[in-house]
Amino acid sequence: MNENEVMELMNNINYGWIDKNHNKHINDYETFASDYILQSPEEVIQSSLGVCWDQVELERYYFKDNINTYFIVNYDNNENPTHTFLTYQKDNKYYWFEHSFELYRGIHEYNSLNELLLDVKNKFISFNKIDEDNISIYEYTKPSYGITCEEFYQHATSGKEINI
Repeated sequence: MNENEVMELMNNINYGWIDKNHNKHINDYETFASDYILQSPEEVIQSSLGVCWDQVELERYYFKDNINTYFIVNYDNNENPTHTFLTYQKDNKYYWFEHSFELYRGIHEYNSLNELLLDVKNKFISFNKIDEDNISIYEYTKPSYGITCEEFYQHATSGKEINI
């Protein structure tokens, strides 16, 4: 399956989340920190709903190999905004595959991984209207499914920290 076919499949997924009681939430994040669970790719397909954390796992499932996943977080805010995203390399180019961050939805091409990560970082800063001083990016591996918000956060931030 190529990246355009993956994007087409991802277009069936809406932004939102599923809680530990399997209730759907759209535009309601009041209990996200306490009630969120990371869905498996099959659950995301079935629910047609997922935040970036869930959507990246579905993208990982579709791409299968030769991808990297990243977690970006701002530590200087009570809300600690985060974003996850998937990258891949093809024909000596680097690609940011983005579905959940609707403003930047698409497949973006770069000459280097550093250029890609810096662009995502700058867009994250601009969108969230935050200072760049307290931003961290981590490369993370496939997490266990069914984990909580806190467990996902711990998993992602235990990955390799990227300095750009």
